[in-house]
Amino acid sequence: MNVVERAQAPTPKFFKILRNIGIVVATIGGAILTAPVALPAAIVTVGGYLAVAGGVISAISQVTVDDKQLKKDAEGVNDE
Repeated sequence: MNVVERAQAPTPKFFKILRNIGIVVATIGGAILTAPVALPAAIVTVGGYLAVAGGVISAISQVTVDDKQLKKDAEGVNDE
């Protein structure tokens, strides 16, 4: 399974929540980095770390695959 297939495969519920949290953290970090006012260097540094951490959390969570759902989809079984 390549990266594109993993990204398009079903994601477990926990990792969907974690992905959304990562997006929020990255957004906060980006907002701090692009703030139109002068901020102390420590806050800008923390903003950079938040942006990177949020991006990593989101990326890892997106490529996590729900094997059970993938197997059900392959067999044509639908729980809904």
